[in-house]
Amino acid sequence: MDFNLSEEQLMIQQAARDFAQNELLPEVIERDRDQKFPTEQVKKMGEMGLLGMMVDPKYGGAGMDSVSYVLAMEEIAKIDASAAVVMSVNNSLVCAGLEKFASEEQKVKYLTPLASGKVIGAFALSEPEAGSDATSQKTTAEDKGDYYLLNGIKNWITNGGTASYYIVIAQTDPEKKHKGINAFIVERGWEGFEVGVKEDKLGIRGSDTHSLIFNNVKVPKENRIGEDGFGFNFAMAVLNGGRIGIASQALGIASGAYELALKYAKTRKAFKTEIINHQAIAFKLADMATQITAARMLCFKAACEKDAGKDISESGAMAKLYASQVAMDTTIEAVQIHGGYGYVKEYHVERMMRDAKITQIYEGTSEIQKIVISRSIAK
Repeated sequence: MDFNLSEEQLMIQQAARDFAQNELLPEVIERDRDQKFPTEQVKKMGEMGLLGMMVDPKYGGAGMDSVSYVLAMEEIAKIDASAAVVMSVNNSLVCAGLEKFASEEQKVKYLTPLASGKVIGAFALSEPEAGSDATSQKTTAEDKGDYYLLNGIKNWITNGGTASYYIVIAQTDPEKKHKGINAFIVERGWEGFEVGVKEDKLGIRGSDTHSLIFNNVKVPKENRIGEDGFGFNFAMAVLNGGRIGIASQALGIASGAYELALKYAKTRKAFKTEIINHQAIAFKLADMATQITAARMLCFKAACEKDAGKDISESGAMAKLYASQVAMDTTIEAVQIHGGYGYVKEYHVERMMRDAKITQIYEGTSEIQKIVISRSIAK
């Protein structure tokens, strides 16, 4: 593995860093407080190619590699984890799945505007009783010949209120269990499709999380992704890649909190010297730096394996499991280093601590990642 980043990768990293500092940092505290979606910032991210980074340019994407995606995600998440999850969902769960599994007609119609950032998408898998257990889908898609009739509720859907297109996972044949599940492309505005209440969340409050309600929604047969019964395998494949995005988001939250803690420790004085000169603080920072570097290497490893066409179920799970734990540990310690200042919004780290927790939950909880890893190593 080459640890030297290419000139292009360094340029992408710097462009994302500059964008985060100039466009995301202003009013990030206010957006968190008011649960305000970063509409203008996301639009600019689309114009920069950050919403379809790995998609072939013929479908409106930027055609970049997965390491570049990790680098950009980290820089965005350092400043605004809410903007980062919008970017992750559109790249990893929506565009990646469509590019790999959708028909040519679906790619032209849906992937192109999504990858170019003209619209954003959402991935609807979780339900009130089907989160980690994705096989227990209650949302149904009844085959009516030339269309499916979609009924059910989806929960915790990122971009739920702002997306134009939704990938919806539903059960077509309950007797076949997971082999009877399908994936569909649903358009916003279709009759019977309603966006539910916006969730009032602990963290990533600037992101748009809603329930979705489907009441006899007619989905054309041509909007099914893949062969009949492919939906569960589609969802699992997409989530494998999505874990790189969330691992990178967690990495960004951790590295952002670490940078703020380091800067504070170099300027804050106690007992007549900067607190970084006290071993209790210096050792915290040493642990943080080491763990963040290890998390970054796991993200790079998974990204390199993905670009090489390898199975990333294990490496992606390891990256997400470890990076999300590092995000929690680092943000807690960053608050501790800031002392009382860390507990107020002005210093950012309290928001980062709240944002970090979700990385251990969505797109597969830490417990699910351990199941994936243990099954892999047992083979």
